[in-house]
Amino acid sequence: MLMRFSSEISYRNDEERENERGSLVPPPELVVGYALTSKKVKSFLQPKLERLARTKGILFVAIDQNRPLSDQGPFDILLHKLTGKEWRQILEDYWEKHPEVTVLDPPGAIQHVHNRQSMLEDVADLNLADCYGKVGVPKQLVITKDPSSIPDAVSKAGLTLPLVAKPLVVDGSAKSHELSLAYDQYSLSMLEPPLVLQEFVNHGGVLFKVYIVGEAIKVVRRFSLPDVDERELLNNAGVFHFPRVSCAAASADDADLDPCIAELPPRPLLERLARELRRRLGLRLFNIDIIREHGTRDHFYVIDINYFPGYGKMPGYEHIFTDFLLRLGSKQV
Repeated sequence: MLMRFSSEISYRNDEERENERGSLVPPPELVVGYALTSKKVKSFLQPKLERLARTKGILFVAIDQNRPLSDQGPFDILLHKLTGKEWRQILEDYWEKHPEVTVLDPPGAIQHVHNRQSMLEDVADLNLADCYGKVGVPKQLVITKDPSSIPDAVSKAGLTLPLVAKPLVVDGSAKSHELSLAYDQYSLSMLEPPLVLQEFVNHGGVLFKVYIVGEAIKVVRRFSLPDVDERELLNNAGVFHFPRVSCAAASADDADLDPCIAELPPRPLLERLARELRRRLGLRLFNIDIIREHGTRDHFYVIDINYFPGYGKMPGYEHIFTDFLLRLGSKQV
């Protein structure tokens, strides 16, 4: 583990040097610089995470975006979730000069999952035979311009209504996680490209959020869009807009659900899927949104992949994340 310190890295005050038992916390052995939005800092760097990290010799240090990155640190690990070409270039230049620093995660790999067309390509190419189930992606179509052409493009592609419409680019904003459900052909021309259209798959109104932190996997249930039957499809028209549906407030872990719907995907299947996607995507911090086709036990679809998701909503995240950072630090020795 790298033992590097500078006068710029210090505890905020003397009280922070004491843990709950009143004993002094040893100097940090692992310095993690972070470049996150204020919203991400609030949701991720919760007091319980920072307290546990200090007892394990991990110190989180904020990166000053108004100063050159090369003038800050030194860092053992650099944790980031900022967007934009300028930040990406800053990070790539820094990494080239400091290859000994672990960057979570490489900006080029992150860019791959900022596009909903490319993010699911790696899933579609997977062959998970003999893994306790089948994993695929919903049939989808990318529309980049001209809303009036959407109905014809959908017909030519052979997509079946209703269709889920999602913004093509995932930029971290709330709007990029909004989705719409289009019930009829005419309403498709009311959508705003660039977007991805996915066939809606009935899934019992529940999705599985699979959090990946290195090799660790944690699965939680979230309420999702309800199933659509033929009668509802015939009696509804238009486009229905939904905010982000899989938030923590919509947790389904304690709900009284049909066991066939609530049953988690098989662990071996998730482990294989996570391992393959880590390798293909080149990411260590992401989550996979998975649904089970209603009426089946082993037919699953990946509908979204998110980089550095809301780990603060994941039960026990502070233990999982600090253990992950320590494993990374031990590999730097």
